[in-house]
Amino acid sequence: MTTSGVAPRRPLRRDAERNRKRILDAASTLVAEQGLGISHDEIARAADVAVGTVYRRFPDKETLIEALYADRLDEVVAAAEAARDLPDPWQALVTFMTDTLEHQAENRGLGELAFGAARGMKLSTQARERVAPVVEDIVQRARAAGVIRPGVGAADLSLVPIMVGAVMESARGIDDDLWRRMLALILDGVRSDQSTPLPGSSPSGESFDAIMSSWRPARR
Repeated sequence: MTTSGVAPRRPLRRDAERNRKRILDAASTLVAEQGLGISHDEIARAADVAVGTVYRRFPDKETLIEALYADRLDEVVAAAEAARDLPDPWQALVTFMTDTLEHQAENRGLGELAFGAARGMKLSTQARERVAPVVEDIVQRARAAGVIRPGVGAADLSLVPIMVGAVMESARGIDDDLWRRMLALILDGVRSDQSTPLPGSSPSGESFDAIMSSWRPARR
């Protein structure tokens, strides 16, 4: 105690930081396993703190998601850029798609966030805006090298994680690697040695945004 009878605040700040870390650690584990639909009550139980403490630190889900995933999304973008810069254009495409889905398989929340979950929409939009030019570069290189079939666009590839992700979610705990087979089938259909023309056309930017806005990840 000080001479004025008021306790020093430094220990409280240490307690607050300790609680914040416990909350983030618990939330990170829960979101990775279950997705972004977890509640503050669930986080509080996992962190062994009062639910009011969770709300004080993170009054809404958007704040919590940003704290959890801002750095992780930087890693996702960096991985996409590294794939883009591979010397072989086809390998760049395959590596990008595989890395993207591996991130999604390892962390449900990150997968939902990167591909348009309503929760964390601001961060989700920023992620897509940062990744979109990388996907365009990958497609342009593959097209210039003649390794993908005519008509394949960046939006086609950007929708693949949603398609394969549906299989990934349904097969969790049953066949955790089934998504790799589905991705291989899709990539085989993208290669330039296919003779059958693709139906329709690659989605426009407006169509792609509308599709992403309407997509809702599966909940369990």
